[in-house]
Amino acid sequence: TDEIMQQEIRPLVAVDIIEQLHRQFAILSGGRGKDGAPIITFPEFAGFSEIPDDDFLNVVTYLTSIPSLEAASIGFIIIIDRRRDKWSAVKASLTRIAGAFPGNLQLVFVLRPSRFIQRAIADIGIKLYRDDFKMKVPIIMLNSVSDLHGYIDKSQLTRELGGTLEYGHSQWIHHRTAIENFAMTVKSTAQMLQTFGTDLAETELPNDVQCTEELLSSHTDHHSKLKDELKLAVKQGATLLTCIREPVTRSANSKLSPDELENVATVERLLAQLDETEKAFDQFWTKHHLKLEQCLQLRHFEHDFREVKLTLDNLMETQAGFADIGDSVTRVENLLKEQKHLEEKGQEPLEKAQSLALHGEQLIQNNHYAVDSIRPKCVELRRICDDFTNETKKKYDILGKSLELHKQLDKASQWCEAGIYLLASQAVDKCQSQEGAETALVEIEKFLVTAKEHQLSNPKEFYNQFDMILTPEIKANAQRIVQKLEDVQEMFDKRQVSLKKLAAKQTRPVQPVAPHPESSPKRASPKITRPAAVENLGQFCGAPGRGPAAQNGNHPLVGAQGDESAGLLVTCKPHTQDHIINELIETERVYVEELQSIIEGYASEMDNPNLVHLIPSALQNKKEILFGNLPEIYYFHNRIFLKEIENCIENPELLARCFLKRKEDLQIYEKYCQNKPRSEALWRQCGDSIFFQECQRKLDHKLSLDAYLLKPVQRITKYQLLLKEMLKCSKNSEGTAELEEALATVLDIIKSVNDSMHQIAITGYEGDVSELGKLLMQGSFNVWTDHKKGHNKVKDLARFKPMQRHLFLYTKMLLFCKKREENTDGHEKTASYSFKNSLKMSTVGITENVKGDNKKFEIWYNGREEVYIIQASSVELKNTWISEIRKVLTGQLEACR
Repeated sequence: TDEIMQQEIRPLVAVDIIEQLHRQFAILSGGRGKDGAPIITFPEFAGFSEIPDDDFLNVVTYLTSIPSLEAASIGFIIIIDRRRDKWSAVKASLTRIAGAFPGNLQLVFVLRPSRFIQRAIADIGIKLYRDDFKMKVPIIMLNSVSDLHGYIDKSQLTRELGGTLEYGHSQWIHHRTAIENFAMTVKSTAQMLQTFGTDLAETELPNDVQCTEELLSSHTDHHSKLKDELKLAVKQGATLLTCIREPVTRSANSKLSPDELENVATVERLLAQLDETEKAFDQFWTKHHLKLEQCLQLRHFEHDFREVKLTLDNLMETQAGFADIGDSVTRVENLLKEQKHLEEKGQEPLEKAQSLALHGEQLIQNNHYAVDSIRPKCVELRRICDDFTNETKKKYDILGKSLELHKQLDKASQWCEAGIYLLASQAVDKCQSQEGAETALVEIEKFLVTAKEHQLSNPKEFYNQFDMILTPEIKANAQRIVQKLEDVQEMFDKRQVSLKKLAAKQTRPVQPVAPHPESSPKRASPKITRPAAVENLGQFCGAPGRGPAAQNGNHPLVGAQGDESAGLLVTCKPHTQDHIINELIETERVYVEELQSIIEGYASEMDNPNLVHLIPSALQNKKEILFGNLPEIYYFHNRIFLKEIENCIENPELLARCFLKRKEDLQIYEKYCQNKPRSEALWRQCGDSIFFQECQRKLDHKLSLDAYLLKPVQRITKYQLLLKEMLKCSKNSEGTAELEEALATVLDIIKSVNDSMHQIAITGYEGDVSELGKLLMQGSFNVWTDHKKGHNKVKDLARFKPMQRHLFLYTKMLLFCKKREENTDGHEKTASYSFKNSLKMSTVGITENVKGDNKKFEIWYNGREEVYIIQASSVELKNTWISEIRKVLTGQLEACR
C-alpha cells in the first residue's frame, strides 16, 4: 500500500488536502507526452501568487506521487496556461515551480498572454530572466494551443487546451479518495487478520470441556466478523473498479487515460492482495479451527475416560472384595448368583469403555495431534476390561471348584452316614451263622463299591484335588470329613475281618453292640506329600519333621535336599568332578536369577505407587518380615560367591577353599531361617491377595512366592550333597582333606542354622537366651528326675514313666523344655518348646553309665540334690552329648585354674 501511494516525501492522501485540490490551481489530467511523460497542467488561476507555499507544495507533491515510478522516472511535462494573464503572473509561476517542484522535469510549456503588449513583455522577460528561473529543462513559450498541439497530441490534452481528453476534476478527486480509502481498508484488514492470527497462535488450549467450547465459540465468532469485513472490502474494491471503468462501459469508443489505467491496475492489485490475504488467513484458520475441534474432542474423551475409569475402578474394587468362596453348597450357589449379578452390572461400563477405546482409536486414525495422550488411555481401558473379564472367569472357576468340592464333601458325609447306618443295621446275632456273615459281607462290599462312584475310594487323593482353593475353615471341615471317611473305612475293614472269620468258622455268640462313629479310634490326619527340603525343615518352615533326625534332636537340615538337588546324585566316573562343578555353577546362576526375580518382582513392587492400593493392610510396612534378609543373601551370592565358584571351573581343587573362606558369610542363612516362621505366618495371612497375583502374572512364574521363599533353605542344604559327591570322586587324592574340612564346615553351618531355628521356638524362659552362651546341642530325650538327697531312690526311678523333654545345651546353662505341637490357622502343626527347668553348667556333674541301659546317662546338680537320668535314642547320640558336656565342664575347670 505504501508503494501504491508513494508517500516518500510527505505522507499525503487526498482527504488531507481536499480543499487545496478543489481550488484546481494544478491538475493531473492523465495525459502523457509522446514518450509517456506525465502531464501536469497549471490552468489559469487568478490568485495563483496568493496561494500559500505549503498548499502549493502539498498539491504539487501529491500530484507527482500519483503516476507510477516508471512514468515518473521519465520526467514530468508542465503546461502553464497564462493566456489571459500578464507577464508578472508567468514570471511568478515559473519562479514558484522552479523553486518548489519535487519531481523530475522534462519540458515546460508556457501559453503566454494573448494580449499584444503582455506577449511582447513576456518575450523580452523570458530572455532576460531565463537564468533566474534556475530550470535545467527547456522552457518553451507558446502563442496558442495550436502551437502546443505540435508538441503534444490532442488526445492527451483536455478540452481547455484544445484536446479531446475527457477530464472531470471532481470525479478525479472522488476516484483518488476512493482508491486511497480502499488501500487503507486493505491495509487495516490485513493488520486485523495478522493480529487475530497472532492471538490464535499464542492462545493456550484449555484443559476442560467448557472452556474449550467457549474458546471455540469466541474464535469462530471473531472469524465470522473478519470474514464479513473481508467481504465488504472486496465489494468496495469491485464497486470502485466499476466506477473507474464506467466511461469505457458507457461508450465503446471511449478509452481510459494512462492514469485511469494505472488506477485500474492499482485497484486490481489491491484486490489481488486482499484475495491472497484471505486465502492465507483461511488456510491458517482451517488448521487452527481443526486444532480447536480436536482439542474439544480430546477434552470430551478425557472427561468420558475419567468417568468410565472411575466406574471401572469401583467395579474392580467390588470384584476384589468378592473373595468369599463359600462354606456350603447353598452359600456357593448364592455367591455364583452374586457373581452373575456383578457381571451383568459390569456389562454397561465395559461396553462404554470398549466404545470409548474405539472412539479414541478413530481419533488416532484421523491424525489427532494428541496421539501420545489418547493411545495410553485406550490401552488402559482395554486392559481394565480384560482384567475384569479374566478375573470374572477366574472367580467362576474358583466358585465352580468350590461348588464341586462342597458337593463332594456333602456326598462324602452322606456316604459316611449311610455306611454307619448300614453297620448299625446289621444285627450281630444274625451274623453268627455262615450264611448271615456272607450276606453281611456282600452288603458291605456292595456299599464300598459306591465309594468309587462318588470318587471317594482314595481320601487323600480326594483331599489333594481341592487343596489349592481351601480356606482354613474349609480345610478344617475337609480334614474332618476325610478323617470321618477313614474312620468309617476302618470300621468297615474291622467288620469285614470279623465277618470273614465268622464265614470261615463258627464262633461262639457275642453280645450285639451297635457301632458308633465316635467310638472308632482316631488317627492323625493324612499329610500331603511335600518336597523333602520342606519336610526336613521341620515345624519351623511350615511342616513338622517326620524322620529320625527330627525325633532324636539331630539337625534335620543335614541330608535334606530340594527338587533341584537330584541332578547332583551322580556316580563317580572320569571327569565327574567337572560335571559336578558345572552343575553347581549352573544351579548357582539359576539360584541368583531366582533371588533377583523375587527382589525386583515382589519386594521392590511393594514400594511401587501404582500397586500400593493392591497391598493388604496386614502387609503394610512388613516387607522385612516377609522377605527377611533375602537382599543380603542375593548380594553375597551375586557379587561374591558365584564369581568365586566360577573360578573353580579350571581348578576344581579350589572349590573347598571357597566354602572354608566364606564360612562366616554363609551364617547369613541362620538369620533367614530364624525369620522363616514369621514370614510363613504373614504369607498365610496375605498370600491370596491380588498384589501377589499381579506380581506373579508379571513375572510369569508358575509357582507362587512362598515356593520361591523356600529356595534359600533348599540351597544351603544342597552344598553338603555336592561336597559329599566330590569326596566320593577324590578318595585318597590331593585336596581330600580340604574337602572333608569344607563338608564339616557346611554341616556345622546347617547344624547351627537348625539349632537356632529350634531355639527361637522356646517359650516361657524369663531370661535372655543370648546370654547363655553358644548353643552347642539340642534334642529330645526321655528324662527321669528325683529331687531327694542320696542314691536310694535313683535305682527305683526306672519304674516310673519318663517325661518327654527337649534339651538345649549352652556353654552356661542346660535347659529342659517340653515340646508342644499346635495347629495354626488350619495349617500343619508347628512346634514350640515350653520352658520347664534349667541347670547351671558350673554346678552340674555327669555319670556316663547307668546300670541296665547303655543309652542312659546321669546329670546331677547341687551335690546330687537333683538327679536327672537321661535316655537317648541311640548309643551314638548319648556319646555325642556326653562328649560335648565334658568339653564344657573341662573348659570351665581350666578357666577356674
